[in-house]
Amino acid sequence: MKGKELVLHALRGGQCSTIPWVPFVGVHGGHLIGKNATDYLHSTELMVSGISKAIEVYEPDGIPVCFDLQIEAEALGCTLGWADENPPAVLSHPLSGNGNLEGLKPISPDQGRIPLVLDVTRKLRKQYPDIALYGLVTGPFTLGLHLLGTDIFMKMFEDPAWIQKLLKFTSEVTCAMSRYYIEAGCDIIAVVDPMTSQIGPDQFTEFIHQPVKAVFDDIRKQGKLSSFFVCGHAQQNIEVMCKTGPDNISIDENIPLDFVRNVCQNYQISFGGNLQLTLVMLMGTPEDCQKNAVDCIDIAGNTGFILAPGCDLPMKTPMANLQAVSKVVRDTYQQDVIRTLEHKPDKTKKLNLDEYGKRDRIIVDIITLDSESCAPCQDMVEAVKEVAPLFEGLVEWREHSIKNLEGVTFMSSLFVKNIPTICIDGKISFVSQIPPRSELIRAIQNRINEKLKIRLRVKQGEILLLGKSSEEIAPLREKTHQAIAELGVTIEIREETDPELIQSLGVTQTPAWVSVKYKIRSESGQPGNEVIKEWIKEII
Repeated sequence: MKGKELVLHALRGGQCSTIPWVPFVGVHGGHLIGKNATDYLHSTELMVSGISKAIEVYEPDGIPVCFDLQIEAEALGCTLGWADENPPAVLSHPLSGNGNLEGLKPISPDQGRIPLVLDVTRKLRKQYPDIALYGLVTGPFTLGLHLLGTDIFMKMFEDPAWIQKLLKFTSEVTCAMSRYYIEAGCDIIAVVDPMTSQIGPDQFTEFIHQPVKAVFDDIRKQGKLSSFFVCGHAQQNIEVMCKTGPDNISIDENIPLDFVRNVCQNYQISFGGNLQLTLVMLMGTPEDCQKNAVDCIDIAGNTGFILAPGCDLPMKTPMANLQAVSKVVRDTYQQDVIRTLEHKPDKTKKLNLDEYGKRDRIIVDIITLDSESCAPCQDMVEAVKEVAPLFEGLVEWREHSIKNLEGVTFMSSLFVKNIPTICIDGKISFVSQIPPRSELIRAIQNRINEKLKIRLRVKQGEILLLGKSSEEIAPLREKTHQAIAELGVTIEIREETDPELIQSLGVTQTPAWVSVKYKIRSESGQPGNEVIKEWIKEII
């Protein structure tokens, strides 16, 4: 079978002697031809050149025309922020505040960058008739969030009828975009709806089922096949996703491949995934990538399975890593060789975080794929960014993208398994779901209260009043009590008249007033000798 035939056969649930290989080349195509993401996504010529280069060097059976979930949002009035190494991010939401849903108009094929990607599709179709072309469209829920912002989660409770009206509109937009891609020559429409990982099965059934089902029904009427693509920790929604009627479900590394296989096979739906995007494809060796690919093949089997990365390839994914996958997927002998090789242990370093989160400030860490390119990651970062100022300098937040080694190390050290995740003072607090504003505020305030209790348990500083006798100390005692009263504080006062003790404190003349401050350096830990020496140096 040629590549296109192989992909379509697998999508229909067929058994394949060779597993079809579909690298999700997005802005990585720009990297292959030495162009940044912004220039690449604004040029028909550059996109055709980048995808053509990817086809040349990776020999895929199928490939997406474009991986940009902001195309429809931009056409509907969202402002985008552009970057050199990622697709654009949505910066403004037309429906936020008092936005008027009735003011939104259906999209047309001549709006925004839609004509550009359709032109790319037509040119690729003509050049590569034997490769399956994927048209990636933004799913109804993710598009709804682009238009409304994170208020969508609260409004699902406050005004469900309004949200259903919004998602009916976005479903119609997704259907229209699907038809444009089909008319331009795409074989498969992938509905990419990463934000559905942020809700549970009940909310999915209430709000998402019908809008998404309408899209898949429409694609089927056009005589084409479909895929439902979701990233993030969406394991709880795989079954309800199947019930919307796609031909295929594609997932990332957050979800075990064997779990997806079992659920999809129960519904006679094909499935795809889930090569590890960052630790293996971006930062691993060619051998790591081949091992990961063979593991996926062994778990998935050869029926109704498509091998693919878990999401849009990071722009600077090494070419050699993808070529290694292309080679091993078609070479059964090499697959056997990989299976017999000794598996290398995980060499990811772990930080010693025993003392982490014990400062006065609250540290909020957001572990992301990359908030510039991952919609759930972006919204989780924005959620933290919005509430942090409410605590007037008490909260320090930072993002750790696992597209770099520092982020992977931090993720491993905190034992985070899914992204995006929020950790508060080193403790996992919100996993793969953007917390409502009130819940995030409550979680941070609870940690502040907990720290306050810890501080109250720790012995505070104290005041030493030194003298030859109680009478000599008396004037200092009176003034000190007055000062404490005026400050409205509680602090222990200790009087000492023992000459040896006074001398040991370095005091040569009395009366003397000495302040003593205690500082906890370690708690339930075993600091190293060098660390302890540094502590000692501060008090000598």
